[in-house]
Amino acid sequence: MRDTPITRLRGCGQSVWLDGIGRSMLLSGELAALVQEDGVSGLASSAASLERLVAAGSDYDASIAFLSRRGLGATHICAALLTEDARLAAELLRPVYELSKGEEGFATLEVSPRLARDAGATVAEARRLWDTADCPNLYISIPGTLEGVAALRQLVREGISVCVTLVFSVPRYRAVADAYLDALAQRAARGLPLECVTSVVELPLMQIDRLLEPLLSSLARGENAERSLAEVLKGKAAIAIAKALRCVNREIHGNDRYRVLAARGGRAQRLVWASSGAGDLDLTYSEALVGADTVQLMAPATLAAFREHGASVCRLDDGVQEAIVLLENLCTLGVNLHHLAHELEDEGVERLTRHYDSLLRNIELKRRAAL
Repeated sequence: MRDTPITRLRGCGQSVWLDGIGRSMLLSGELAALVQEDGVSGLASSAASLERLVAAGSDYDASIAFLSRRGLGATHICAALLTEDARLAAELLRPVYELSKGEEGFATLEVSPRLARDAGATVAEARRLWDTADCPNLYISIPGTLEGVAALRQLVREGISVCVTLVFSVPRYRAVADAYLDALAQRAARGLPLECVTSVVELPLMQIDRLLEPLLSSLARGENAERSLAEVLKGKAAIAIAKALRCVNREIHGNDRYRVLAARGGRAQRLVWASSGAGDLDLTYSEALVGADTVQLMAPATLAAFREHGASVCRLDDGVQEAIVLLENLCTLGVNLHHLAHELEDEGVERLTRHYDSLLRNIELKRRAAL
């Protein structure tokens, strides 16, 4: 393994996952090299990344043609492509999973975002994907809507590991964490093993500051006393919310409820910082949120940039009180954090659905061309 800022994150107790995998990367050895040389210990597949690859290239054309000739429609082809990528990624990471005794080495597989407001359908689809992929080192990825929280509780109870996305507030994170611990407690009460199931919670950072930017920019152009405060707060809300979630995460894992479950084999629910877009080279989020027992989810371009000049310095637990004051100042400016979280959730579900629907349209075009 090379000595780079990326590999030094391991010394800080932080894991690195790659966001956006593709079939050619899996088969060419490119991802294997990132695992072996950079210490990447997780791989995330998604409809959004698959959409770009299907629309812009031919890597999946043969698979789409094969599945089309077997009579599958676009929806089933989409699920098959995502599942196969996740399965290949999980196989690649299996040595990491086994060496870490189940702490690392996971791939993610996304449930259709069309089901984000239907707990029962989410559970049914997650079960089907879990059984089809048949990999112990897999996270089924679901949005952290209220329905998603209910689905998480049921899935973990059944022994299915879950990645919860689109969590933007402390109250929703507490609900997610409570659901996870409830499910572990129910497994323990039934005498079922706890060490075989786990969960992570993902905070998409860029969306938070992106949504707030127009409001703060408008206030910063004003002539009142709020002008200077708005200017200072621009681009800082996401990191402040991340630090607030970190405090709650540590509180939860320091109480007796979790300790009892941990003694039975229960695993901690880690926070995942989704800090970049597909082509983002800005390391502001990545560098600010380096800290133990968390995960950095990086796009390939961001990972490459951090490898070259990132600062692997533990800063996540610095400035916590300042972060709390910053969130209070947002409220002073009229930002309702509860409403902000709901807006971000709705926008996130809509965005995921838009990518998913675009992927289905592109698959359908290639499916018809193959017949």
